[in-house]
Amino acid sequence: MGKSHRGMERVVTAVYGVSGEATAIRRARGVVFIHSAPRALCPHVEWAAGRALGAPLSFEWRPQPIVKGMQRTEYYWEGPVGSGAALASALRGWEHLRYEVTEDPTSVTDGGRWMHTPDLGVFFAQTDSAGNMVVPEDRIRAAMEDAGSDAFELHRQLRVALGQAWDDELDVFRHAGEDTPVRWLHKVG
Repeated sequence: MGKSHRGMERVVTAVYGVSGEATAIRRARGVVFIHSAPRALCPHVEWAAGRALGAPLSFEWRPQPIVKGMQRTEYYWEGPVGSGAALASALRGWEHLRYEVTEDPTSVTDGGRWMHTPDLGVFFAQTDSAGNMVVPEDRIRAAMEDAGSDAFELHRQLRVALGQAWDDELDVFRHAGEDTPVRWLHKVG
């Protein structure tokens, strides 16, 4: 869990501008995992996600067994490239919300993964075609330079670059809902 869904076809849609010329808009797909949200916040999360995707949404919420009174849901979405960032931004800032958003790469764009916890805030990483996080060369070089010959410091810095603290906190929530059903969301146009 937490990695993008693979094997899905990329869709290109033609949109006609003011001049009447067709412009190709790259389509992307991904998943939004709401790992925990207070029941009172659920309608607001739906509204924010729907606004980011450009269509009203109705999520199927289930109890989150890890934290009493919390709800969870997950959805596959489809929309223009960049919708993953729009979703992550729309959900950011709510104090008790834990979530992950993935956007699969296309033939011309990178994928992305956003993780959020109340204590840590938002973490972002690019993803490759298999859903693995990509750590930029400059980030690795900086970690090596900062750590010098201290292997423990290098290990710590690489864990930071990989978002390990977010993975550690969200992992228990991911496993708590492995039987949660998934519904596809499609944005047209």
